[in-house]
Amino acid sequence: MPDLLIRELPALERPREKALQYGFECLSDSELFAILLGSGGKGCSALTLANLLLKNFGDMRQLSTKSINELRSIKGIGLIKALEIKACLEIARRFQQILIRPGDMMQGSHQVFSYYHEKLRDQKKEKFFVVLLDCKHRVIREELVSIGCLNVSIVHPREVFAAAIREAAESILLIHNHPSGDPTPSKEDIQVTRRLVEVGKLVGIEILDHLVIGNGCYISFAEQKLL
Repeated sequence: MPDLLIRELPALERPREKALQYGFECLSDSELFAILLGSGGKGCSALTLANLLLKNFGDMRQLSTKSINELRSIKGIGLIKALEIKACLEIARRFQQILIRPGDMMQGSHQVFSYYHEKLRDQKKEKFFVVLLDCKHRVIREELVSIGCLNVSIVHPREVFAAAIREAAESILLIHNHPSGDPTPSKEDIQVTRRLVEVGKLVGIEILDHLVIGNGCYISFAEQKLL
């Protein structure tokens, strides 16, 4: 049976008309993507193309982790459509993300996790952040120290403490993610943290905690008494 174009569907089965009549919350994921795509490929409706995307890549969260080239592997998805999909999903990710701002007071590991979970949970590489704090545990700013596997050569005390010394920070928080989704600290995580704690004692800047962010979960070095 040939694929029906959207204009050939009954009016209230067309994604745009359905959204206008009932609201966007009534649309399925594929109908939302069909509106975003606007048109399909040769002999393929936007709705069919949207269903094909979700069938091949899973749900929206999984889709958001795919590269431009991976999206373009689907027949009917060219460079422009791939860019539009990535832009839309990035907007959604940023909307969910709670931004850390100067002056915010850090009051525990769960609060830190709430700031960094959406930012880091789907990253394919490890990212190591340092948050600089004043004497009242208020945020001065954050610093991205490294991208890549965590080891002593990448996360050097010089990079970790340089900004903290420059900004006269009283203490710092360490945060990094595990792309696997499992936040269990590795041997390298523990070695790097212990080295940084010792350097912190020498320069007079306390490391309050080191959080490892996983998929929907985290490990706090302070809570696990690993500092």
